[in-house]
Amino acid sequence: MRWSGQSVGDAAPGLFGMAGLVRSVRTPEFAGMTFHEVLAKSALNRVPAASAMPFEWTVNPYRGCSHACVYCFARNTHTYLDLDAGKDFDSQVVVKVNVAEVLRAEVSKPKWSRQPVALGTNTDPYQRAEGRYQLMPGIIEALSDSRTPFSILTKGTLLRRDLGMLVAAADRVPVHLAMSIAVYDDELQQRVEPGTPTTAARLATVRAAADAGFDVDVFVMPLLPYLTDTVDHLDRAFAAIREAGAASVTYGALHLRPGAKEWFLQWIDREHPQLSARYRAMYRSSSSAPEAYRRWLKERVSVIKRRHGFSGKPGFERMRSAPALKLAPQPTLF
Repeated sequence: MRWSGQSVGDAAPGLFGMAGLVRSVRTPEFAGMTFHEVLAKSALNRVPAASAMPFEWTVNPYRGCSHACVYCFARNTHTYLDLDAGKDFDSQVVVKVNVAEVLRAEVSKPKWSRQPVALGTNTDPYQRAEGRYQLMPGIIEALSDSRTPFSILTKGTLLRRDLGMLVAAADRVPVHLAMSIAVYDDELQQRVEPGTPTTAARLATVRAAADAGFDVDVFVMPLLPYLTDTVDHLDRAFAAIREAGAASVTYGALHLRPGAKEWFLQWIDREHPQLSARYRAMYRSSSSAPEAYRRWLKERVSVIKRRHGFSGKPGFERMRSAPALKLAPQPTLF
């Protein structure tokens, strides 16, 4: 892998406690970031049976993510590497440089049952580093050649680079694409997701994928209480998603696991101190938003989804006009 102006050095003694660490790379093109290149022993990860996830297998070519989303649920996984869940997660990225080759070997085994594989469930496979390491084309080819169905969830507009490959793969196996676009206020988006492409750029990627023939799902999640759950914000979001040609929408309230919770609350204290007490009350005893809030949010989003022609099921519905609807105000829960 060629890096202009690169600085290559050994990782700190015992970093990760991981055999297979090849080198650590820093470059002016990614100021403040370090990429730890490793040789992975496996590519397929089996999802625990107790998980609520609708799939059994995942592939994660990267650990850590330059998107730097303050709410990212995967932050705590960096602590398993003796790194912190805050700044290190954003700037110390583990790159499985041989992931495509290992995956090809795994899905070529006779015992592989071609169960669907999900990408982007932990950290984004199309984060900025993918422009350099180009791991996804090999992953797509390995899955397609083995007739393994797969899905990709991303915030990365680099997905467009591989649309031709994905179209070809979809001729052989089921391929599902989803774009995560949570915030439809430009200033807030850059503060809460400072390393991501803009909302407009992601919507353009949805359009490109839809024009290529994919039924694209847009993840409007997490919805941030008191920030992105207003009628105005949701109405603008669903209108933009419809205009971009998405087939369906998935939404969810903010979920704050350990690691993400501490980092996010620091951000709230700094950026929206008037909401600090409310957030701490909401997430004091659980990673999930209170049930009463989730019921209220479901009612509000359901009305707006219908208003913009989304039935909640994959695929398009014809736009239908609807009169102005009175929506209940957010309950004062805390």
